[in-house]
Amino acid sequence: MSIHRSLVVVTTAVSLALLAAMAPALRAATETPRRGGILLAAIAADAPSLDPHQEQTFATIELVAPCYSTLLQFDPYNYPKIIGDVATEWKVAPDGLTYTFKLRHGIRFHDGSPLTAADVKATYDKIVFPPPGVRSPRKSTYKAIASIEAPDPDTIVFKLKSPSASLLDNLTSPWNVIYPKTYLDKDPNYFKSHVIGSGPFKFKTRTPGATFEGERNPDYFIKARPYLDGYKFFVSTETSVRAAALRSGRVYIEFRTMPQSEVEAIKKQLGDKVVVQDTPATGIFGIAMNQTTKPFNDIRVRKALSLGIDRYTASKVLAPLASLRDVGGLMRPGTEWALPDAELQRYPGFGHDIEKNRTEAKRLLAEAGYPNGLKVELKNRNVRVPYMDFAVFVIQEWRKIGVEAEHRPLETAAWFADGRDNGNFQLVTNPTFNFMDDPDQFLDRYTTGDANNWGRFSDPRIDDLFQRQARALDRAERHKLVHEIQTIVLDNVYYISGLWWTRSVVHWAKVKNYIAPPNHYSNQKLQDIWLSED
Repeated sequence: MSIHRSLVVVTTAVSLALLAAMAPALRAATETPRRGGILLAAIAADAPSLDPHQEQTFATIELVAPCYSTLLQFDPYNYPKIIGDVATEWKVAPDGLTYTFKLRHGIRFHDGSPLTAADVKATYDKIVFPPPGVRSPRKSTYKAIASIEAPDPDTIVFKLKSPSASLLDNLTSPWNVIYPKTYLDKDPNYFKSHVIGSGPFKFKTRTPGATFEGERNPDYFIKARPYLDGYKFFVSTETSVRAAALRSGRVYIEFRTMPQSEVEAIKKQLGDKVVVQDTPATGIFGIAMNQTTKPFNDIRVRKALSLGIDRYTASKVLAPLASLRDVGGLMRPGTEWALPDAELQRYPGFGHDIEKNRTEAKRLLAEAGYPNGLKVELKNRNVRVPYMDFAVFVIQEWRKIGVEAEHRPLETAAWFADGRDNGNFQLVTNPTFNFMDDPDQFLDRYTTGDANNWGRFSDPRIDDLFQRQARALDRAERHKLVHEIQTIVLDNVYYISGLWWTRSVVHWAKVKNYIAPPNHYSNQKLQDIWLSED
């Protein structure tokens, strides 16, 4: 098996942090698993729909991932190593234009039908070549794919128009769950409200806004898995409610994160009954500006808004409250793709002299025709951590340069609709959370017409550079192109970069065999988790 893929390089600090987070779970992996029990979990938002292909929120993937299989997956114990799931082996042609995968025999969907290459093809056709009326927010990462073929029931072949630097990584996406073709043929939107997969658990019941339950799949293709009898999520947007549920043992884990202040309170009360896994995360929090409307089509206003935010104070204030800690650019600090800190400080809002920044912000606003400041509306998701806390801090900062922002929290579905789908906003909180550190994942949103380009701006230079870096198999050349994209976005303030996220996953020590990767999308199938005796 030959594997052609990009190497994710992290600094020693990041590696050590991830190893530290993994240590408790690695120790648990040496214990003898116990069968039975229901994993009880808290989740901070309700799913706008149940279709991971069309959604981008943890509120969808965490609920349904245990019910599905994917072609490939990240090793639960060794992220970001790629291993098979439905695929057993794969090879890449010497010219990098053909990827061939062999599939496991005997996999069945929860309705009893066999999983074949035809189902994998139908799944990826929906993602890569979505039909009218079907959203595919990640299709831009598969632009290199020319066709998808299923020459026999056990083989799936991806043929490319040009080489891709990260295709294998992108095929490992936890969002690319495999659906039965028969349902997609009838209605490509069927899985927005139905769950039929081939994963370790089967859908049991859902009460929208309250609970979601899955039960053990006795016919799962990995023998002796899963260990659990089932899982149940409880939905609450209130951090205090989820923290109280953890402290009382009404739930055993929240997979996303808990604010450091809550983590410390839980640890103080429960001691060694709980485990905390901390890791830097593949997620940046920032703000999109609707650049199809005034005044955000004016670079002076965009620069002023960025200059008005003291990111270094924000880091100190928001780290314990909202898990937002690291100041950085468009790629995660500490990774090979990140801009050096000294260079980053040259861009609007990243200099350390905040008084100088604010003076320049006021000058730019006056020059743009707003000598007395301006009033704006900031739409937001009604999830406190980190959305609400981040927005409150930014609004307070903007007041210091004469910008008054009305804060408009929205339910998750409405926030996505106004921000991503309809462009019905002036300013909107706009995080970038991905399942890996790759430029194809983090920089696609700055290209013209991309589904993730909430700011709706266009710069042909970025479009050209993005396509070139996506095809660049030479690592040094790709670095150069990625660097240039970041400089253009930051210099023009096409997006207001805020702070990078960290994960503090707190769970009861009875939850065994879970290792928190640097995102809350991967390692969510729950097949290896087991519950020890109290």
